[in-house]
Parts: sequence; C-alpha cells; structure tokens
Amino acid sequence: MPAGANFFRPCPFLLLCFFILISPSHQQNEIQLLMQFKSTLKISQSSQLFDTWTPENSICNFTGIICNSTSQLVKEIYLSEQNLSGVVSFDSLCSLKSLEKLSLGSNFLYGRVSDHLKNCTKLQYLDLGYNSFSGEVPNLSSLTQLKFLSLNKSGFSGPFPWTSLSNLTSLTFLSLGDNLFDKSPFPLEILNLNKLYWLYLTNTSIEGQIPEGIGNLTLLENLELSYNFLSGKIPDGITKLTKLHQLELYANGLSGKFPVGFGNLSSLVNFDASTNKLEGDLSELKSSSLLESLQLFENQFSGEIPIEFGDFKFLTELSLYTNKLSGSLPQKIGSWADFLYIDVSENLLTGPIPPDMCKKGKMTDLLLLQNKFTGGIPSNYANCLPLQRLRVSNNSLSGVVPSGIWSLPDLLIIDLRLNLFEGPVTSNIGEANSLAQLFLANNRFNGQLPQRISEVSSLVAINLSSNQFSGEIPAKIGELKKLNSLHLEYNLFTGNLPDSIGSCVSLNEINLAGNSLSGEIPASLGSLPNLNSLNISDNMLSGRIPVTLSSLRLSLLDLSNNRLSGSIPNSLSIKAFSNSFLRNPDLCSENFGSLRPCLSDSHTSKDHRTVILCLIAGVVILVLSLTCFACVKFKHNNQDIPVKRLDSWDIKQFHVLSFSEDQVLNALKQENLIGRGGSGNVYKVVLNCGKHLAVKHILKSVSSDEKSYRSSSAILAKGNGRSKEYDAEVTTLSSIRHVNVVKLYCSITSEDSNLLVYEYLPNGSLWDKLHTSQKVKMDWLVRYDIALGAARGLEYLHHGYDRPVMHRDVKSSNILLDEKMKPKIADFGLAKVLQVNGTKDSSHVVAGTHGYIAPEYAYTTKVTEKSDVYSFGVVLMELVTGKKPVDAEEYGENNDIVQWVCSKIRNKTSMIDLVDSSILEGFKKDAVEVLRIAVHCTARTPALRPSMRMVVHMLEEAEPCKLTSVVVNSLNVDGSNKELQTNGKN
Repeated sequence: MPAGANFFRPCPFLLLCFFILISPSHQQNEIQLLMQFKSTLKISQSSQLFDTWTPENSICNFTGIICNSTSQLVKEIYLSEQNLSGVVSFDSLCSLKSLEKLSLGSNFLYGRVSDHLKNCTKLQYLDLGYNSFSGEVPNLSSLTQLKFLSLNKSGFSGPFPWTSLSNLTSLTFLSLGDNLFDKSPFPLEILNLNKLYWLYLTNTSIEGQIPEGIGNLTLLENLELSYNFLSGKIPDGITKLTKLHQLELYANGLSGKFPVGFGNLSSLVNFDASTNKLEGDLSELKSSSLLESLQLFENQFSGEIPIEFGDFKFLTELSLYTNKLSGSLPQKIGSWADFLYIDVSENLLTGPIPPDMCKKGKMTDLLLLQNKFTGGIPSNYANCLPLQRLRVSNNSLSGVVPSGIWSLPDLLIIDLRLNLFEGPVTSNIGEANSLAQLFLANNRFNGQLPQRISEVSSLVAINLSSNQFSGEIPAKIGELKKLNSLHLEYNLFTGNLPDSIGSCVSLNEINLAGNSLSGEIPASLGSLPNLNSLNISDNMLSGRIPVTLSSLRLSLLDLSNNRLSGSIPNSLSIKAFSNSFLRNPDLCSENFGSLRPCLSDSHTSKDHRTVILCLIAGVVILVLSLTCFACVKFKHNNQDIPVKRLDSWDIKQFHVLSFSEDQVLNALKQENLIGRGGSGNVYKVVLNCGKHLAVKHILKSVSSDEKSYRSSSAILAKGNGRSKEYDAEVTTLSSIRHVNVVKLYCSITSEDSNLLVYEYLPNGSLWDKLHTSQKVKMDWLVRYDIALGAARGLEYLHHGYDRPVMHRDVKSSNILLDEKMKPKIADFGLAKVLQVNGTKDSSHVVAGTHGYIAPEYAYTTKVTEKSDVYSFGVVLMELVTGKKPVDAEEYGENNDIVQWVCSKIRNKTSMIDLVDSSILEGFKKDAVEVLRIAVHCTARTPALRPSMRMVVHMLEEAEPCKLTSVVVNSLNVDGSNKELQTNGKN
C-alpha cells in the first residue's frame, strides 16, 4: 500500500466532527419544514400532539418523529390516527432528505396529493389510507424504494397511474382499495411485483378477467379483489399461491368452476367468493382443513357439501346460502372450534340439523331457512346461551321445540314458520329478555299462549298464524309497548279480545281473523295512534262497532263474518271499506247496498235518541269551547305574550342573518303550519323583505292536547326543554355546508321551546311529488338530477364532513325540493355522528321509517352508514318505478318495494317493465341503470352495499344520454311543455 494512502483513509473522529458541524443547520432547516407542514393542519383543542413541536425543541423530540441515529435528521413521521384534518404540505415533507417512512393514515386529511410527492425518493413506507383526499393519485414512478404503499379508502378518483408500479419492484405491501378509480383492466404491472405478500384491490373498478400471471406472485398471503367488475373463470394460476391465508373475490361476476388444484391452497384460512356466478361442486375445498371462515353465498354451486367439512377443526363461520346445494350437512360440522354462525338458507339440503354446532357455547346465528331439513331441533341448542338468531323456517322439521329455546337470553328472533312443529310455547318465554320477533306461523303448535309472553317487553313482531293455539289471548298483552305487528289469525283462540290491547301504542297491524273470539270490540283499539291494518274477521264478535275506530287512519279494515249489530260509524262508511262488514246480519248502513238500511231497523227510535243526545252533547261542548276560547283570547290580549320577551330567548346563528328573532316568533301561528316532521311541527314564515323561511318547533313529547294551537304563545308553551332530536339536528346541521343539505340559519331556544330556522323549499318533498295529491309528472332528467343531488348530499354526510354522519331516516319525504327541483337532505332528528375512533353508534331503538329500514335491524341495532345506503336505494326505486315503498295491494302482505323488485328480477321480468310508465321510452334504459344501482344499495348483507361515494360515482356513470334530432313534447314539472330532441346520443 502506498504511504500516501493513509492520508485518505476516513477518520471516524473527523466524520463525527463533520456531522456535529452540519447537523445544526440541517436540523434548523428541517424544523422550518416541519413547522410549515404543521401550519396547514388542524387538531382538536384538547390534543397535545403538537405541544413538543416548537422551534426551540430538537426535531428528534417532536411527537411522532424518529430521527436517523447518525445524522439526527428526520427518518420517520408517524402521525396515523391522530384526528388530523387539513391539506398536507407534501412540498415540505418531501424536502426532508432522509425521510424513509411517512404514516398519515386514518385521519381526516383532504385536498389533492400534489406532484411534490415524487420528491420523496427515499420513501420505503407510505400510508395515506383512510382519509378524504380528492383528485387523482400522482405519478409514483420515482418512489423506487417503496416497500409499503397504502392508499385505500382515501377519496381518490380518476385514472390510477398503474404504469408507475412497474418501477416499484421492491413493494411487499400494496393496498389501493375502496377508491373511485376509473374502470380499467387488471393492471399487468402488478404481476411483476413478485415480492408482494399483501395485495388489496377491492373496490377499485377493475374489470375483465383475472390474468393467469397472478400465479407469479407466489409470496402472496393476502389477495383481495372483491367488489369489482371481474368476469370469467378463476384462473388456474391462482392454485400456485400456496401461501395464501386470505382470498376475497366476492361481489364480482366470476363464473365457472373452481380450478383443478384449488385444494393446493392448503394454508387458506379465510375464503370469500360470495355473490358471483360460480358453479359446480365444492369438492376442491375438502382438503382446506385450516379454513376458519368460508363465504360462498349467492352463487350457483350444486352437489353435496363435502363430509370433510365436518372435520375442519378451525371452522367458525360458514355461509353458503342461496345456492343449489343438496344432500345433508356433515353431522360433526362446527363441533371442533368456537363455531360462531352458519347460514345455508335457500338450498336443497336434507336430513337432520347437526347437533353440536354450539358445543363450545359461542354460536350466535343458526340460519337454515328454505331447505328440506327433517327431524327436530336438537336439544343441545336449548343451552346455547349466546344464540341471537334461530331461523329454520320453510323446512320439514317436526316435533316439540326444546323448552329451553324459548327462554334463551340473547335471542333476538325465533323463526320456525312453515314446518311441522307441535306442542306448546312454554311459560319460560317470559325470560327471553332480548326477543324482538317471534314467527311460528304455519305449524301445528297448540295449547294456550302463556300469560308470561306479556313480560317480553322487547317484542316487536308476533306471528303465530295458522296453528292450533287455543284459550284466551293473554289479558296483559297491552304491556308490549314496542309491539308493531300482531298476527294470531287462523287459530282456536276464544274469549274476549283484551281491552289492554289498546295500550300497545306501537301497533301498526293486527290480524286476529279466523278464531272464535267473542264479546265486543274493545273501544281502546281506537286509541292506537299508528294502527294501519285491522282484521278481526271470521270470529263471533258481537255488539256495536266502537265509534272510536273512526279516529284511526286505516288502509285495511275487515270486520266481516261476525255477529256485529247497529249502524256503521259514518267515517267508516266509505267505498274503500265496502267489503269490510259483510256477513254481519244485524249491521245496517245507508251507504252500503250490501247491508240493510238503518231506517228499517227495529231499533230506529233508540238510534234517534242516541243521535239527539249526541247532538245536544256536541252543542254543549261547542258552547264551552267557545267560552274557553274567548277567555283565553281575552287573557292573551291583556298580558305579556312569551314571544315578545326577547330577553328570554337565546339565538345561535350559523349564517349571516337578515332577520330578527321577533319576526320569526310572531309568525308561528296555526295558519302558518305547513307540515309535521319526524320530530316536530313546521311553519312557513314570510319576512318583511318577502323572504320565506321554514321554522321547525321540536317537541319534547307529543300528547293529545298538543294537536291544535291558536297562537304563537300557545304553540311555544308546549315544549318541555331540550330534546334529543333537537340536539341531534343542531349538532349535525350547524356546521354542515353543502348544496344538497338543507341550510340551517339559526337556532332559537328558551326554557320551554326549541326552534330551528331553515331555508324554505317551495316544492315540498319528493314524496309529495311522487305519491300525494301534489303529484306531478316528472321526466327522467328531473328524477335523475334529484337522485344524484340527494346522493351527493348523503355522500358529504358520510365522507366529506369532519366526522361521518349517519342520517338514520333517509326517505323521500326527507328529501326537499327547491324552486328548481334541486334536492336537499332534511330532517336530522335521528342523525348520529359516528365516533372518531371508527366505532359505530348503537341504539336499542330502531331508527327510521317502515319500508326504508335496512333488514339488519331484524338482528342488530348497530348503526352503520350502510343502513343509510339501503334507505337511499329504496328512494331510488321510488324514483324509477313511481311506486311507494310499502303498498299491500301492490306487493302483498308483509312485502315492500325491495322484495317486489327483486322477485320480479328473479322471475326474469324485464327490468324495463318495472320503470314508471310515465317516463319516456328513450330514457327507460337510463332508468334501468339507476334501478340496478338501487338493487345494489339494497343488498341484504350490509358489506355488499356500496359506499355513498361509490353510489355517486355509479350514478354519474349512469347519466342520461342527451337525445337529439326528433322533437318530442314533454310536460315539465311546472306543467309547461318543453321540447326534447331525440334520435342520437351525445
């Protein structure tokens, strides 16, 4: 070695001195960059995240910062899950020369990701997932050292730069799912990323076939391609991925059989290929003994379930419903592990129910509906304490139900309909503390209904029809305050109809037809505020029809084939009920030709006396009422009116106001009442300047004495402090700014009143325009704009607001229309702001409106945004079909528009035949596309429903084609004619 060589040998001491000299200047520069990054972000006032981020502090002591051990420069930034919001300054971050890790996932960051990201050339780890960014993902080609890339569910849209992935050959983890990228074929660049162990491309708009080259990614442990537009067969190459632990392909259009050799995936733990068009048998899975979760529902599989499934020692979840599977269930299935649930409904399965699926005491769901199972319910399940759903309807099961079943403490639904069960419902049912739905129809159950059923206060629906129950209906049935539906028809019940039934204040339908009930119809039935359907025909009821029934708003009334007498109350003597009183020989009516006139009744004089007495009583009541009114009016005119005492009111404004509270308060009079919302009355207020407002007076509780007011002071005196609905609406709307969400100007509160002042929308609600006397002819362009606008409003609530907001009562009557028929989401009285940590609010009260409520409420009360999506899907069906969500005459008993549409589709009815006939032929195909989206939104399984962000994207894709060339006259919403140019698509 030459003597001079030692001169150039690095000296550790000199290097250390060099770093000491340069570090302060570089650190100071990086402090400035980090402070610039911090300046664009927002955090909650209580957060201490940035307390250490001060110019005086060393950057290595900043919270969330890790420095390089030698240069003391920023190496890693970890700020995930910190409730950060704002626009990220990638210009600052990517000027940090040593930055290798950037983790900003699970925050509320928004805005575009700038092209400055390309300067982060040393990045090995980049996590921007679970945020609310917008725009396209910038080119990533320069990030050649990346090993970990997570952008999933971050709000990106447009084309993804797939070609840039060809440079990222070091990637081991790639997660891009749940973004609204433009449709594209499966990106072939990914097939060269042979170091990948994790690939998540769910809901990224990939279409076409899965390429055979997927087999090149032999290190993959997780492969998720669900919720795309994939078609064709599962490629043979997938059988080479022997390290796969999880494979998810659900909600695509895949077809064909499992490839030969699929059993090679011997490490598979979770496999979900549900909601496709796959066929063939399941024999390829018989060696997948490590499976814990198997989801293959809604396909076309056939053949028998392999007996080897019974020996899978780790299997905890099995869903195979809606296939064509036959044979028996392996009898040892679920007996080894902590088995949680099984759903094999809607198949052709036979044989007995396996006895040991709850052997470990963990099972929550036993769902075997619509098969051909035989035998009884094994006695073991009487000890299955965690069981929440027992649904075995429409089989050939028989025998006596084990007594312990009736009293299981967590059971939400017992559905045994359409079987051959017999024996009694035992008295221990009173211990079923969670039971909401009891469905036993069309069996051979007998004996008396136990009195203790009245102790099950959680019951919402009872259907015991077409059995052999006898004895009297429990006298304390009125204690079931949540009961919505009571079906006891076609049994052997005797005795009187209990008077306490009038205390079941939530009852919507009662059917007691075809029994041997006697005595009089209890007058208390008339006090049921929500009763819509009453059928007590084919009994032995006698006496007069209670006048109290006149106060009900019934869509169905059937009192036929009884022993009723006297005259029919005038309010019930209408054409709609012309067949409701047949075969009651002693009834009379002046309006129905099928009944004898009351004048020929031998009791005419008695009836006349009754009428005269009623008239006299009416006159007395009228005189007393007028006297009271005069006194109140005198008092009102001679004392201070509460609304004049402005110093007692608290006004909180959320927009610049051009009016004072006294203008609002003085206008709250009965003559200005324009509607009743879900939680209060709504008044129209015309200001001195001519501007119109809508004012909601939210009531804490509504009682019978609150039905009529004469002055604003009387109106405002009825409140009793703040209500939950008021708090929900103010909390939700005060800070929301969106063109498709109703604008809340201010709130006005006092000790006894809560008022919300909104913009006034002159065209009322979508419900009015579709279904009521205000119905107008709306062409498809108007309907489409309403659908898209309302979807954008909900998308903003779910994804664009600081925290996701659940509306919980989406329906056409809560979509209001302005003067240009543009929609705005309204009525947030049931809204819930989801928790920052991602957990969902849970309520034991089912929120929403009948016909719009998602089916998961049948077994859970957890609130998720997917419940809003379901409700919005119903609104889309209304817009496309012009039909109401619930219509017994149209859809049949216990059905709704969702079931009707799905049944039509299953029966191969052309979807174009479901479109409202008033929509022009040239637009019906466009309407069908929206109907497809509606079906997507109303999927039974919440996970299969799209997000509202995806719904907006799909609706934008379904924009009606503009028509040109031929002039067609079409009636506008306002009744005027307009011309449509047809023949040719732009």
